[in-house]
Amino acid sequence: MGKKVIVLEDDPSIREVIQLILEDENYEVEGFSDIQSFMAAYPTRNADLFLLDVMLPDGNGFDVCGKLKNGSQQNNVPVLMMSAHAKPSDMMENCSADGFIAKPFDIQDLLINVQEQMKGVNLRKQNFQ
Repeated sequence: MGKKVIVLEDDPSIREVIQLILEDENYEVEGFSDIQSFMAAYPTRNADLFLLDVMLPDGNGFDVCGKLKNGSQQNNVPVLMMSAHAKPSDMMENCSADGFIAKPFDIQDLLINVQEQMKGVNLRKQNFQ
């Protein structure tokens, strides 16, 4: 299986579409619908990318991004934020995410963003070895 993407998206239809799109490109995908289940599981997962929705039923994806980027053992893993309501400028003010995808998203735009971040992961991993 390919690189691993962990998706935090509360809408089951969107989460399923993202999973199908990424699995078709040979990514391993694990999805979560709420922050509580995500936060309980992510420390034991080796992710190559986090894809986080902003508006979630039990909190804010920006807060999750901040936790991942500050003090997490996976703080070097890229984070892409997704939202239908937030703007890229909101992302810059609220967390240190590596990119932003507006909803509704274009499939090619999603894939390009994921692929670009994965290339960055490869470069970072090579620098740490």
